[in-house]
Amino acid sequence: MADTETKPLEAPAAATRPESVGNIAATLTMPTSESAEKPATEDPTGAPAKTESSETEKAAKAGEEEDPAKVETATVTAVPSKTDEGAQEETSSTPDAERPSLDIQELYLAAKVHGHPEIWGVTLQDPAHHVPSQIVFQKYLNANDGVLAKAKEQLTKTLEWRAQTKPLDLTKQTWSQAKFDKLGYVTTYCREENDASSSQQGSGAEGKEVFTWNVYGNVQDMNVTFGDRDEFIQWRVALMELAMEELDISSATQPITGSWDPYKIYQVHDYKSVSFLRQNPKVKAAVRETVTIFGQNYPELLKQKFFVNVPAIMGWFYAAVKVFIAKKTAEKFHPMGNGANMAGEFASPNQTKVLRLSVKLPQQYGGQGEGLDVQGKQTLLE
Repeated sequence: MADTETKPLEAPAAATRPESVGNIAATLTMPTSESAEKPATEDPTGAPAKTESSETEKAAKAGEEEDPAKVETATVTAVPSKTDEGAQEETSSTPDAERPSLDIQELYLAAKVHGHPEIWGVTLQDPAHHVPSQIVFQKYLNANDGVLAKAKEQLTKTLEWRAQTKPLDLTKQTWSQAKFDKLGYVTTYCREENDASSSQQGSGAEGKEVFTWNVYGNVQDMNVTFGDRDEFIQWRVALMELAMEELDISSATQPITGSWDPYKIYQVHDYKSVSFLRQNPKVKAAVRETVTIFGQNYPELLKQKFFVNVPAIMGWFYAAVKVFIAKKTAEKFHPMGNGANMAGEFASPNQTKVLRLSVKLPQQYGGQGEGLDVQGKQTLLE
């Protein structure tokens, strides 16, 4: 379950510096920036410059080759403490992990200044001692290719949006059954105890796959479902937050990196029985705003996105969509004419963290599992 407790943000332990495409198929695209900037290299320990009396420098002056173990010991003992005793020790929440980067500490400071205490169900705390917070901040850096200024700007906007929208409250709200029944689902597939051949080992997000499903063929009336744009967007946010609960970043014990991140979600958009020949302006407006909101406030959470049961003549549409989104996001798109072929995308153990995932998917998507109405979780309906 997501951690919904909202405690005041603590002071950081070791901070050292101070579409319009016009179609429903674009919904929930999560764009990311492509620029990159590397921070200047700094001594992460904050150690002062070594003096002439240090063992290492004496050896260097004499032209001698120093014993590595001896050098390491001399260096460590020369570093004065700059954090409290608890911050110096490795905690069980950060196994085999380096201390958070200065950029991550900077993002924590920005969050502390803003004051809103939560993102994606994670109560933000000092990332030096709190892996879930470290993951959240790292995702904002990853989304902006390491550019701190851009990451800080996006993070601040997310905090402002969450403070105003209160997404966690939306998951407890009831929604119109006539508008949203069978339109959206969340499913979770977990690794079994004897599943030893998956591509990754571990527990938590490392041992499960989370899907969101939008079945647009189940919409009874486009004008009714999409007529109130704000309501539709809030409902879609509620569905996303249910998926975030399943992802459960708040229970994470290992930090992510720029290249390793198991905390991502598959998205499936099913267009069976949906006409592509008419473009409803209400749908277009809702889609456009949803794309913007999700791109801003849910960065680095899209793993792969499948557009299924799409007519072959719509191939041009996906070429158009790619113009409006980041390249690395567009590469995650998989349009296919027959939804039953989707399970084949997960046939190889190297493609998923859960063995036999292709078999566990619902039958209409090529698996042998129960339908979404049995497997899936919906928002609360009335």
